[in-house]
Formats: sequence, structure tokens, C-alpha cells
Amino acid sequence: MVRAFYWNRHNDSDILCELCPHNCLIPLGGKGICEARENKDGELIAANYGLISSMAIDPIEKKPLYHFHSGRPILSVGSYNCNMDCGFCQNHSIASPAQKQGRYISPEALAGYAADIPNNIGVAYTYNEPLINYEFVLDTAKHVKAHGLNNVLVTNGLINEKPLEALLPYIDALNIDLKGFTEEYYKMLGGSLQAILDTISLAHKHCHIEITFLVIPPENEHHISDIAQFISRLSDSIPLHISRFFPMHRYIDKPATPPETVLKLCETASKYLKYVYSGNM
Repeated sequence: MVRAFYWNRHNDSDILCELCPHNCLIPLGGKGICEARENKDGELIAANYGLISSMAIDPIEKKPLYHFHSGRPILSVGSYNCNMDCGFCQNHSIASPAQKQGRYISPEALAGYAADIPNNIGVAYTYNEPLINYEFVLDTAKHVKAHGLNNVLVTNGLINEKPLEALLPYIDALNIDLKGFTEEYYKMLGGSLQAILDTISLAHKHCHIEITFLVIPPENEHHISDIAQFISRLSDSIPLHISRFFPMHRYIDKPATPPETVLKLCETASKYLKYVYSGNM
């Protein structure tokens, strides 16, 4: 068992987790919203540490990252669970699993495996929400850097400032999902818009970032101007990927995003940003 970071005892039995803005109060024997952090005998444990559900060698463009080591492969790994609950989740089978059937891999072994892959640029923490597996990502990232490789996060961005600041020195690039641009919309998804905007702003100061916006008509398509303007205030050179939604999870009966909708939103975003790309087309 690996002791988690960023928590305090609330009383004799309950623990206050301080990793993400949920700030879960976890009773003895219980888990946080993410189900990756567990109160075991009065200590907060990183329950998913080293548990890998998915592993593949992907082109870096699949993350998607178009302005970071283009044309190179990256070892992509994921675990289980998430700290949000999006009805349209594209990876719901591991983000909210009924059973975990992964295998354990140590940070040292994972970094060594990445180093042995020809032309590989590093490790991407992806598929589920990597930041809920904070301790494993941080430990692995240190070993990956020791091999002279890159660390990439593909994340919803829902994390508190202090743990993010401690992790960013080991991270070379992030793709952050910006799912909408109102607090009401993020509340429906189990998140916080301001927390995501804070993550984007802080990450932009430390490393390369690109943003993904998954279009789900009519829920969030009208958010595009606000999204593009927010990004442009940081830098009009930050790439924005506007992607089609396909029926998934609790949205299985919704139609896929029409390609023409994505292209129209790309035109709107291009008024504010230099690099706008259509995705899932």
C-alpha cells in the first residue's frame, strides 16, 4: 500500500482529501468520489497505485498534441476511475468500472519500458483521469525524466493548486479537456469551471499545453466564443482541438455531432486563435 499525499485528519476517523476541489470527507473504510483514494485504518491510501488498465504506443497526435514532437510515438498508459461524471464519457468502461482487472506495474519498470521503445518520446498518462492517480504519476514521471524522456498528461484538469504546482516541474506537455464555459454546466458534470481555468492558466506558465473541446449539440456548442477568448487571453498560439461527439455511456441515444457543426465552430474560434483543429472527423 502507498500512502497518499495531500490530506488531513478531520477527526479520529474521517479524512479530508485535498487533492482536488471535491475535498472529499472520507470515512474510515470509505473512498473519495474518484474511488482511487481510500481511508484505510485512518491513513489515506492511493488505492490504484500501479494498477494499469490500458497501455499502447500511440502517435503523439492522438492525445491530441499537434505542436509537441510531431510524428513521434509515445507510450500511453491508463488506470481506473475519474473525479468527474460526464454522461458522454468516451472511456466510461475504465473511468467508472464495475470491476478492476488491471495489472500492477512499478514506476521504475514503466519508465524502463518506455526507454526501451525505439523513437519513443516518453509516457502519456491518459485514458482515465490520471490526476486521481497522483502519487503513481509523480513517481513515474521522476523516473521518466531520469531517462531523458517526456511526460504528458491528458486530463480534465480538476486538481487543487498545491499538488499541481508540485507535479508540473516533471511534466512537459498537457492536453486539457475544457468541456464548457459555465459553472452550471460543470456542476452537471461533477466538476468546477474555475478550477479547470486555474489549471490551464497555471500549466501554461510551466509547459506546453493544448486544449480539447468536445462538442455536444445543443448542450455546449454556444460556449465556443467564450472558450476561444479565454484561451487567447493566455496566448493566441495555444492550439484548440474541437472534436465531434459520438454516442457513448449515458448519451448513447444522442446523435453524433454533425461535421458541419464542428467546422462552423472552428471558424468562430479562429477569429481569436491561430491554431484550431477539427477532431474525430
